[in-house]
Amino acid sequence: MKPERRGVLVVGTGTWGTALSVTLAPHTPTTLLCRSLEERNRLAAEGRNTRFLQDVPFPPSLRLEHDPDRGLRDVCIVLLVVPTSRIRENARLLAPYLRGDHVVLSGSKGLEQGTLLRGSEMLEQELGSLGITRLGALSGPNLAREVAEGKPTMSVVASKNHEALEASVALLNTPTVRVYANTDVTGVELAGALKNVIAIGAGAADGLDAGQNAKAAFVTRGLAEIARLGVACGANALTFAGLAGLGDLLATVSGPTSRNRTVGAQLARGRTLDSILSGLAPQVAEGVETTKAARELAMRHGVEMPVVEQSFQVLYEGKAVREAFRDLMLRQPKDELAGYQVRL
Repeated sequence: MKPERRGVLVVGTGTWGTALSVTLAPHTPTTLLCRSLEERNRLAAEGRNTRFLQDVPFPPSLRLEHDPDRGLRDVCIVLLVVPTSRIRENARLLAPYLRGDHVVLSGSKGLEQGTLLRGSEMLEQELGSLGITRLGALSGPNLAREVAEGKPTMSVVASKNHEALEASVALLNTPTVRVYANTDVTGVELAGALKNVIAIGAGAADGLDAGQNAKAAFVTRGLAEIARLGVACGANALTFAGLAGLGDLLATVSGPTSRNRTVGAQLARGRTLDSILSGLAPQVAEGVETTKAARELAMRHGVEMPVVEQSFQVLYEGKAVREAFRDLMLRQPKDELAGYQVRL
């Protein structure tokens, strides 16, 4: 079934939202929803987003809009590309204008503080009672600048709704972006959120000049941790070996533009967390907040996650990065596959 409407609305004018918009627009009718008329007029006048991707011009086909009602007309897919902490307010902004045939995808990679909910779960809470049920998530190894520059990338759309998956694959594939479908929403979203925690630690290994052996081992054991937690939450273990898991993790721990990796590297070099986050603003390193949520989720499910625990102690209890790595190395050795209850 081909979607009746063939447009895409991108909500979020940050780096990733801008990159998605300029990439999709030449191939699919695309609208970028701005925060205000003032922002809309500024972006239109400048012909680019000078705050985040100043050297990437908007394609002529990209439509800029500030009114959600107009923005949602003739649109099939809504990509909600905002920080996790702002998903609910944006869902409420869109709610009066959404229809039952809209596909709404969360592009955020984090967990809500307190509730520990994933992006699609928040959307379900906010929109499900209104008959908006074609919900899901967009994730994968997608460094925004590379996407905006037209370098090839792959993504995965996760949804339990087959119409949502079909529409997403039909409208989001471009010559430089290949999109796969996955029904494991839990696994895709947890992988995307939790890999940011591991990326902070991998950056710290770089900051300590610990070497490639140490970084590779850290990333591998970190992936094992987040997969264990994912399986405990009902995810498919294989999802963590896919684009949303291993793929995204590899991009995030190696990319020089990765904000989460940058946080870890600068912590290891002696900067304070507050100064690092201030320097990143207005961009956000989701892994910092996600570390707290991941630790709580692990305790809730009784899953041992030593990397997450050490990361929490560094970020929130003032533990030295070098001491955290030492404590990981001195843990009692175990079977490599200890703690897995794999459900395929």
